[in-house]
Amino acid sequence: MALSLSLGAARAETPPAASYAEPTTRYDHGVLGDAVEWGALRLEGPDGPVLLRLPQTRVFEDIAPRVVPLPEGGWAALVVESDLSKGARLALYTHDGLLAATDFIGQAHRWLAPLGGADLDGDGALELAYVDRPHLAKTLRVVRYRRGDPQLREVAAQPGLTNHRIGWDHLAGGLRDCGGGPEILLADGDFSRLIAARLVAGRLDLRDLGPWSQARSKAALRCD
Repeated sequence: MALSLSLGAARAETPPAASYAEPTTRYDHGVLGDAVEWGALRLEGPDGPVLLRLPQTRVFEDIAPRVVPLPEGGWAALVVESDLSKGARLALYTHDGLLAATDFIGQAHRWLAPLGGADLDGDGALELAYVDRPHLAKTLRVVRYRRGDPQLREVAAQPGLTNHRIGWDHLAGGLRDCGGGPEILLADGDFSRLIAARLVAGRLDLRDLGPWSQARSKAALRCD
């Protein structure tokens, strides 16, 4: 089955709605197949919808926000936020604003592709998985969120993996739990092999699931 995200007190709550808003062409990257990115994030708050607007020097360079549960209770939106001069970073937002983030990659037109967030190693914390520069560095990274820490801190990294090709309007893979614990599903660097990765004791253990294809990837994500 695809991974059902749950962490502590958040388990019984209904995830809030989240969506991007205010389309913009102020960032000329187009990695997702068109010139349109997003200038704002809309989140359901305790008193109704909240619109979080980025400054003119930034965009949400992403397909859709992913709502993930926080260990302390409540939810956050996992997003890709890009700066026009510093490239992308992974970030968590709540209705109160920015909660935590990685550093920006450091160069314009450099991107990252999220895979999702959950307690990936059973430690009770929230881990977030993404591919750093899926067309260049092709490095799977796992970072950890800790309450009160504005920095998403790296736990593990593994080169030679990816989940996106330039121009795709979708991402390949994600998180799943087929009964043996959460796994990260993605491809090797040239999209020839389907790979499952587990976070174990601060390292990423990889398993080859056979030849990669879009159909096989989607089926594996469903645990078919």
